[in-house]
Amino acid sequence: MANGKIKTNNLPFLLEKKEVVLVKPAKPTPSEVLSFSTLDNDPNLEIICQSIYVYRAKNFSPIKGGHHDLVSSNGKTHDLELSSDPVTVISDALSRVLVYYYPLAGKLKRDSDGELRLNCNSSGVPFLSASANCELSSLDYLDGVAVEVAKPFVFDWPDEDDDDDGRHPLILQVTKFSCGGFTVGMGLSHSVCDGPGAAQFYRAMAELATGKTEPSVKPVWERERLVGKPTKTPFQNHIDKSSLATSPHLPFTEIEHGCFNVNRETIKRLKTSLMKECGDEFTTIEALSAYVWRSRFRALQFNSDGKTVFSLTVGSRGRLNPPLPDGYYGNAFTGAFVTMMGKDLNEGPLSRVCKLIKESKKIACSSDYHWNSINMFETMRRENIKLEMYDATLVLTDWRQLGLVEEVDFGWKGPVNMIPVPWRMFGYVGLCIFISPSTLDLKGGLRVLLSFPATAMAKFKEEMDALLNLGDDKALA
Repeated sequence: MANGKIKTNNLPFLLEKKEVVLVKPAKPTPSEVLSFSTLDNDPNLEIICQSIYVYRAKNFSPIKGGHHDLVSSNGKTHDLELSSDPVTVISDALSRVLVYYYPLAGKLKRDSDGELRLNCNSSGVPFLSASANCELSSLDYLDGVAVEVAKPFVFDWPDEDDDDDGRHPLILQVTKFSCGGFTVGMGLSHSVCDGPGAAQFYRAMAELATGKTEPSVKPVWERERLVGKPTKTPFQNHIDKSSLATSPHLPFTEIEHGCFNVNRETIKRLKTSLMKECGDEFTTIEALSAYVWRSRFRALQFNSDGKTVFSLTVGSRGRLNPPLPDGYYGNAFTGAFVTMMGKDLNEGPLSRVCKLIKESKKIACSSDYHWNSINMFETMRRENIKLEMYDATLVLTDWRQLGLVEEVDFGWKGPVNMIPVPWRMFGYVGLCIFISPSTLDLKGGLRVLLSFPATAMAKFKEEMDALLNLGDDKALA
């Protein structure tokens, strides 16, 4: 990519991009071909997940007790005390962290036998530095901005010339703003890392940027630990596709991506209303995911005599026997499932939906549950059956516990905001993400990210607005 200024249509800034460079590990790393786990091999995960971290301007904080020299991939030495350029600091930290996470500097490819493999050849990580002629405050630190505004701060690397070698599993872009703030746009293969794995890598890079000589948590590959055993009986889908609810809005021709702020007081009122309804207490994830599931059902106008499915992502770390080692950064999760008739979800008490979600979470806590899921996926893989995602299914993943807001400090304190760029997963409309609010949001709570056909978004907004009126008996109706 050549240097140049890019004016994106209808956007309030000019973006100047430099040439993409390949950042390589700072030291020689093993040359090997790595295989993947059963979960990593899921074709649904074969996407690049993009996220953006937003940092405000701040005088660079030197390391206590002296200075630290950074050696970049081109061999130049930088004094960390003297460097206040985020591009220099982050590219150098990337080069050094790749010594530990060297698979991310390789190439990912699905071979003719259907297996994903990663060639650790130190090809390098595509790294782009850019400058925007605006202040981050003018973009509200990317809080609630349209996807079209955020998208220029990450980039795609199609590897058109390297199809035979595979594709890069990691891509980074650092964009500096006129106020002195910057963003880090990261694209990471979901086949290689899940959410906790991505957070582990990102924290390690920040640790090396601020003077540590090695990551506090050493990465562990060992994907063979989560290779399932195919069951003796052929795979059977327990959900009859013909029984699932359908929507007049799907398939869609135009899509809208929404970010909805739900403050802590609203969540508290929702929980209180549910407790008055049934006498039970529910967690935030149980209460709000039930409300969002029902709101989505109503917005998409599913037929009430069809079934609808909810799946909550449940992490496997700390639940498997034998346990995964600290530092494992591959995919390690399964789903806690609830299936309901549309009429029961739409017209029944919301507290019953919460109870079903609570029960599904409890069932999904056992090691046997996770291993049965892994073995099922391995059976499907052997039989060349791809897991289908249906319109009536909502998959929810909770990013709030990843510690990606406030905790990842490259020397400018933690980010004031982090946003995922909508992923082309489950046709966009099947995925919901809960994330922490921007640190500039004093009302707390969380943000709900969902995509809808343009024809259905207004109804979903109406449902979410109803959360503000929980004093009214109709709010939970």
